[in-house]
Amino acid sequence: MKDKNVLITGASSGIGLACADVLAEAGANLILLARRKDRLEELKSKLESKYNINVLAIGCDIRNFDKLSENLNNLPAKWHKIDVLINNAGKALGLSKIQDGDLADWEEMIDTNIKGLLYVSKLILPKMVQQGYGHVINIGSIAGREVYPNGNVYCGTKSAVASISKGMVIDLNGTGIKVTNIEPGLVETEFSEVRFHGDKEKAKNVYLGYTPLTGKDIADIILFVLTRPKHVMIQDILVTPTDQASTMIIHKE
Repeated sequence: MKDKNVLITGASSGIGLACADVLAEAGANLILLARRKDRLEELKSKLESKYNINVLAIGCDIRNFDKLSENLNNLPAKWHKIDVLINNAGKALGLSKIQDGDLADWEEMIDTNIKGLLYVSKLILPKMVQQGYGHVINIGSIAGREVYPNGNVYCGTKSAVASISKGMVIDLNGTGIKVTNIEPGLVETEFSEVRFHGDKEKAKNVYLGYTPLTGKDIADIILFVLTRPKHVMIQDILVTPTDQASTMIIHKE
């Protein structure tokens, strides 16, 4: 990964933050994109000092195509070549039956998990096609394979990520660009805190009684995927904690 340029969305926390650290340690230069610019600036300073790499921090909401376009179409010259795109930004909001769902939550999940991923890909893929290589990592979810009670719209967005990923594999065939859809099970990040609108106690209970995955677990898998030989493309990975058999079957002490 040394001297490769990697763009990570949702880089200020969770899996995105872990990817930044793991890939920086491997020698990659990073474009970190997230809404919370202050967090990105702190991370930039830390990673550049610790790993002697270059980091560009971009504060932007991936739901805003015009702002994304403004930022990604006007990158400094040394960032014009993007080797890897990690579409990590995503969220779950609420946990209610579809008939009781909150419209604002639905809009935000669809705009972030589906449209945001498409917006960033739309801006980066033509550059990769032109250069004749690249790798797109989409962070999906076990929820894209199995719908669980009250997961309705969130599960729908992650099912869309799986379909879009496969569509990318097909449409980019022959371009030299690899595509990987990674579908984690339960990962302990800010995910549940966001889902429950800041209720830390409720979020903490999701991870009690078993050992969940960590962001670094996923980042390590991503590093493995990115360092396979040129002729090897890992299209799809499902990864869960050992205690998780499915979305609804989890062994807890």
